[in-house]
Amino acid sequence: MTSAPKTAAPKLKLGVLISGRGSNLQALIDACAAPDFPAEIVLVLSNKADAFGLERAAKAGIPTAVVSHRDFPGDKAAFETAMDAQLRQAGVQLVCLAGFMRLLSPLFVTLWNDALINIHPSLLPSFKGLDTHERALETGVRFHGCTVHYVRAEMDAGPIIAQAAVPVLPGDDAHALADRVLESEHALYPHAVRLIAEGRARVDGAVVRINGVSQELASSINPPL
Repeated sequence: MTSAPKTAAPKLKLGVLISGRGSNLQALIDACAAPDFPAEIVLVLSNKADAFGLERAAKAGIPTAVVSHRDFPGDKAAFETAMDAQLRQAGVQLVCLAGFMRLLSPLFVTLWNDALINIHPSLLPSFKGLDTHERALETGVRFHGCTVHYVRAEMDAGPIIAQAAVPVLPGDDAHALADRVLESEHALYPHAVRLIAEGRARVDGAVVRINGVSQELASSINPPL
């Protein structure tokens, strides 16, 4: 008697919000192209029609949409309602911010509570906001990095899913440090999405509990100095 063939588990459906070149979007596209990756991008949504990330998505055969904030002058609620409608129509289960340069209102964050994540170029809670690399150098920290976190109404706040640290090297300027951090971002974002898609990341109050993170995988994200 032969057993029935196993059916593949359904993949987590991602919606990626962008405003520009979409390098982190490309990292997610590349990760999702692997047969064993437990998520798929079903929509790339931009607030700018000329965002290069839309070309990346189209090249990969991923549906795209544009909801311009300029079409809703002074009406942020209407802008976000239009975005929400596009995401839900596409069947999105997890929204990934990847260089989306608009602050989201508490209304939108609440609509996607625990289903909205962001990547930030610092080791949060340090250096929230902009110019993180310049500020890290000015402060004299020895390590900098990036963070993937669930989004909350406060800017660059929310339960941390994963972080990657990079050394600040003698002679670094902001551009060199930014390049090193961005390389880590491209590894960290797919890793965090995998943790969520496989059910290994669980929000517990103000923190995220992670199950089954191997030392090998942690080393691949934070290579030894």
